[in-house]
Amino acid sequence: MIGTDTRDRGSVSAEFAVAVPAVAVLIALAVGALGAGSVQVRLQDAAADAARLAARGEQSRAAGVVGAAVAGAHSAIGARGDLVCVTAGTEVRIAVFTVPVWAESCALEGGL
Repeated sequence: MIGTDTRDRGSVSAEFAVAVPAVAVLIALAVGALGAGSVQVRLQDAAADAARLAARGEQSRAAGVVGAAVAGAHSAIGARGDLVCVTAGTEVRIAVFTVPVWAESCALEGGL
């Protein structure tokens, strides 16, 4: 065979065998990060809804909004001056990692 070095035989297979698991891990982490972003957006929306409900005096409904939007999420309602603030959080699993995700929203007390 012309131009073939026997020392290089199988090097492409070895490089491929190393690259495939690395690409698979990268794809798994990317998909997990997208999932965590989705959970964060849902938490932010739920915290905003809960803050508006709590500001109108409907604390019992406000507490259930976050749990209904994101399974396993927890929330806390607090006051800052004229504002009613809701903090919502949960943990998201990305491959072998657990990442805390949280959101906070405030509404003017007595607002519509």
